[in-house]
Amino acid sequence: MEADPNSAALLIISGRVQGVWYRNWMDGAAKARGLDVWVRNRRDGTVGALLSGPQAAVGEMIVACHQGPPLAQLYHVEPEPATPMALGCGFKQRATE
Repeated sequence: MEADPNSAALLIISGRVQGVWYRNWMDGAAKARGLDVWVRNRRDGTVGALLSGPQAAVGEMIVACHQGPPLAQLYHVEPEPATPMALGCGFKQRATE
């Protein structure tokens, strides 16, 4: 059986996603899927994230991001292809951009 190739996606997540623990939720959800991720609040009220890891897990995480944590109200999750991060980066919260 062939190993699942690594892939990455840059997400812009809009809706009620700041102040609802979205970044912390993303930490747990990404770790559960074995993904490396960075996530940050953006000044326009959206959340930006880069997911990196096995292609199937990245796809699962994109689907999960459409729901997010219980207090979030998602309007749109916009994924774009990205360059995978170095393996083993884990989770990083970045400063607001």
